[in-house]
Amino acid sequence: MVYEQGKRVRGPQLTIIHLPNGGEGNRLGISIHGVKSAVRRNRIKRIIREYFRLNRHFLSPSADIVFAVRSGFTPDSPAAIEELVDRMLSRSSGKRLEPARD
Repeated sequence: MVYEQGKRVRGPQLTIIHLPNGGEGNRLGISIHGVKSAVRRNRIKRIIREYFRLNRHFLSPSADIVFAVRSGFTPDSPAAIEELVDRMLSRSSGKRLEPARD
């Protein structure tokens, strides 16, 4: 459903697809293409999950969110993901980031 009806925000090696879910919070999906090494795939997923844990409410209203990663994407920390997502969302349709709520 998210892939067919969601809005896409494209970056150089990452696409964020989001679709409002009418629920109480954001939900995360991760899709990684073109990364053959399981070690690298799992590291990318851990870093994205940690970014999401720290910034769970970075999109408003609540949405189902898919991070679609293409080959060549090598984040080294959740802060690197945050910087990339900030740039991507600020360029696309004036979306504003909200501070993470605990």
